[in-house]
Amino acid sequence: MTATRVARGFAHEVYDAVIVGGGHNGLVAAAYLARAGRSVLVLERLGHTGGAAVSTRPFAGVDARLSRYSYLVSLLPAKIVRDLGLRFRVRRRTVSSYTPHTRGGTPGGLLVGGGEERTRASFARLTGSDRAYENWREFYAMTGRAAERIFPTLTEPLPTREALRARVDDETAWRTLFEEPLGRTLEARFADDLVRGVVLTDALIGTFADAHDPSLVQNRCFLYHVIGGGTGDWDVPVGGMGALTDALAEAARAAGAEIATGHEALRIRTDGTAPAEVTFRTAAGEGTVVGRDVLVNASPQALSALLAEEPDPARPAPEGAQFKVNMLLSRLPRLRDACVDPREAFGGTFHIAEGYEELRRAHAEAAAGELPSVPPSEIYCHSLTDPSILGPDLAARGCQTLTLFGLHTPARLFEKDNHQAREVLLTATLAQLDAHLAEPLTDCLAFDADGRPCIEAKTPLDLERELRLPGGHIFHRDLSWPYAPPEGGGTGRWGVETAHRNVLLCGAGAVRGGGVSGIPGHNAAMAVLGR
Repeated sequence: MTATRVARGFAHEVYDAVIVGGGHNGLVAAAYLARAGRSVLVLERLGHTGGAAVSTRPFAGVDARLSRYSYLVSLLPAKIVRDLGLRFRVRRRTVSSYTPHTRGGTPGGLLVGGGEERTRASFARLTGSDRAYENWREFYAMTGRAAERIFPTLTEPLPTREALRARVDDETAWRTLFEEPLGRTLEARFADDLVRGVVLTDALIGTFADAHDPSLVQNRCFLYHVIGGGTGDWDVPVGGMGALTDALAEAARAAGAEIATGHEALRIRTDGTAPAEVTFRTAAGEGTVVGRDVLVNASPQALSALLAEEPDPARPAPEGAQFKVNMLLSRLPRLRDACVDPREAFGGTFHIAEGYEELRRAHAEAAAGELPSVPPSEIYCHSLTDPSILGPDLAARGCQTLTLFGLHTPARLFEKDNHQAREVLLTATLAQLDAHLAEPLTDCLAFDADGRPCIEAKTPLDLERELRLPGGHIFHRDLSWPYAPPEGGGTGRWGVETAHRNVLLCGAGAVRGGGVSGIPGHNAAMAVLGR
């Protein structure tokens, strides 16, 4: 079917804003613009909104609503929740993390949380003194002070590097976070390998890098993981991640925005001044809609394709490096470390094979083209903090969810045979977990209505296929510093502008994008409203 000039079935011939993509950032932008009285149309390719921030029931006949892709909340500003009147809340985890280890043949673990004295005692058992814990406290007090100053700037016009440095007002923090490879800091501050590794993990979530990478991509990732909410806390979304995007869609519709699912944007035609034409495809054929502004909640690569631009050969293609596993258990497994309750250990982040040297070795193996022989990963149990995601029968039976996030598994390792590499990696990853359990994890898996174990694994290539994340990269591309690039870098006042005045990028690939934050959506809306 040939595209028509204006698609039928919409309320307007020309919209003030057409938003491509109904993920959380697109919905944030839609809600802000509609509340400001603008006519807004959201075009979403899939049959539902939410993008990667959704809750689904992945196991046949099982009433467990899992946060299938993204799963924790830190970067979402309370300002956005208040401004949009969202019926959404998070819960704090009582334990931050538990990292099992075996030293001298004796199983143990580093517990962070449950009160200062328990944490101090856990550090002392691991290291033999209070010094490591004092270093830990000093380090995170420093990042906490920086977080209080940096986080509010994320929903303000982009500061210059110099202005942000002045706002941080702490040369040690600035040097640690913005100038020196994180590995240098960790090796100077912490003597214990396990403690170094626990800190480093926040620099590697969705980022494939060595602790000493001169590009400082690991520092950028670490920065965003410790500034969320001005505290760095990572909280559990009540009702699952889909509760957030459902609330956003409700807020956008209540304000007057139209949301059209099953509408895949194909092309954007604009001269940068006149209203832009967006051609889309549905099951019935193609159509065109016109918007004075177009906000694209997709990757920069997808935006270039929509504009029919040639890719920049100097810019490397994005590559994701994470391994996501969702599970439902009939019960939590018993631990080899009898001194900790599994409900505490799995209630926070359960680190597996994430010592500093283990992370270095896993990165080196992956960089050489091999799956890590000892794959690092981390797990948490959503249902311990938020039982509402389980149906009454599952809750009564004591079932629990587990979410595993594997590190240092770049997409290139799966290109030859995605299925086989996925199975090999899953087996190796679960074996590392089993080394710290008093029983095999497979003995604790629940079964679906067809008699299959409730476990699913997704590689970067799976995420690229299902969500169109470029290379499976959960941030769409490497994270940026939260200040204006040199000479503007083409990102404009808010970090969302493009070469076309009426086309803005409001996805995770915008400056200050990445994670479940809504910040690019907010900033794109502010860029439009501020004209």
